[in-house]
Amino acid sequence: MKKIYLKYRNVAVVLLGMGIVSACADYLDVPLTGKIAESEFYKTETDAALAATAAYDQLSNCYNNVWASMYLLREIRSDDVNAGGADDKDQQGHQLLDDFKIDSQNDQMLPAWRNLWQVVYRTNKLINKTIGDTPVKARLIAEGKFLRALCYHDLVTFWGDVPLVLTEIPVADFGNVPRVATNEVYDQIEKDLEEAIPDLPTRDVYGPGDRFRVSKGAAQALLGKVHLYQEEFDEAITALDAVINSGKYSLEAEAIWAFSVKGEFGKESVFEVNYVNTQQYDWSNYPWNDSKEDNIIVQLMGPRGIDGTEYKAPPDPDGLDGPIKGDSITLGWGFVTPTEELYDSYVAAGDVSRRRSFVMSVDEFEAIGGIWTPDDWDFEGMLRRKYGHFTTESGPPVTELNHTTNWKLIRYSDVLLMAAEAYARDITSPNEAQARIYLNMVRQRPGNNGELADVAASGAALMDAIVLERRLELAFEGHRFADLVRWGLADDELSDLGFVAGKHELLPIPTVDIIATGWDQNQNY
Repeated sequence: MKKIYLKYRNVAVVLLGMGIVSACADYLDVPLTGKIAESEFYKTETDAALAATAAYDQLSNCYNNVWASMYLLREIRSDDVNAGGADDKDQQGHQLLDDFKIDSQNDQMLPAWRNLWQVVYRTNKLINKTIGDTPVKARLIAEGKFLRALCYHDLVTFWGDVPLVLTEIPVADFGNVPRVATNEVYDQIEKDLEEAIPDLPTRDVYGPGDRFRVSKGAAQALLGKVHLYQEEFDEAITALDAVINSGKYSLEAEAIWAFSVKGEFGKESVFEVNYVNTQQYDWSNYPWNDSKEDNIIVQLMGPRGIDGTEYKAPPDPDGLDGPIKGDSITLGWGFVTPTEELYDSYVAAGDVSRRRSFVMSVDEFEAIGGIWTPDDWDFEGMLRRKYGHFTTESGPPVTELNHTTNWKLIRYSDVLLMAAEAYARDITSPNEAQARIYLNMVRQRPGNNGELADVAASGAALMDAIVLERRLELAFEGHRFADLVRWGLADDELSDLGFVAGKHELLPIPTVDIIATGWDQNQNY
């Protein structure tokens, strides 16, 4: 993790434990020198800060020993990317997810599922054991409620009915906790966010060392998203308009700037999970079987068979160097490769400048002097630049092990497009004019160079335009699959890839937890 809380990380993990899964390890029964009794902890603002740090730190865990991460779980099942890799056996769990040959023992799914529960475990400690008797402690509790809501939103979106665990329970009793209906989980998510919002500051209150923290706008944006997913459009509009009307966010001139290391926590950032290269990892000290401070998934997603060549991006609006100075795409391990269908969607829309920022063809790469030797499995001739793998991204000598690229979980353009959708779909008080305003704000970003005409459509055609815009603007950000499912379009768009309606809208509950708890499995698994 980055900045101010890095120095607390190891202490926080020891103090708060490793969660439900690790609680049975024998070594935890051995007295630890200098250990603080939990009854003496959670007393001070520093204690609460350490507890919050542990939750943020767990949220950033995106490797889990087998390349499992929520980012990959969100993205690989969409029609925007293929799993990639060296062949159809390379990280086979991802290959099976990509082909919708998913079962409850998928080795990429289980660690991501458990990581969410570990964040919930840590936030429960913070929320329940800290007394919010100072503004700082009240704010930290609110941060914990946001993080718990964020994880429960992933859980309910991808697994449906899940246990609702809001307090600390003995490990032996966890199997007695039932899965509850999706609407009950959503009610708790809304409650957490509504309680958090009054105690959270606006983003401008945080100094440089605290930019990673949850802001009021982040909680309002997530609340709007939660209502939108439930088709509660009036409530979604209220929450999303609060973000838009706050004046705390705006669009970058170039969309790609928001995805550069230089552009992290910029004016378009609502909430992102961050990474550092301060550990200066090399091949001899990289902690493959432990938590890491870098974002190794970016290395996994770099293209195979490529010789990095300078590809200068447009300058940012303040006259600095391009989003990534001399941003040379360079060798990676070949996963999460763009599909030709996605590329063609930009071409059909006349979306040239934004497409070049996000995805380029091998032909374009070779035209600027790049050398390409095909070596990727399921590769369709496209290179991803958003969340790209660049030679100049980090200072350490081993770039592969020190990526600092943040995950952008909530971006302002996403907020605008969610609000546009809510206005367009709100049957009780439709406001298509406002929907078009928000939609066209994204389309008329200066970096799009006026290539995209304003949308003037109404009715179903307006919603079709919003569906397309979300694909083009938010490609590779992990939204596409969930969007298709909630719109009822997954079967139409994904059936050729193996998607089966009535089954693949949700992932299976991992076998180990089905056996341990006796829960019913999701339908058709």
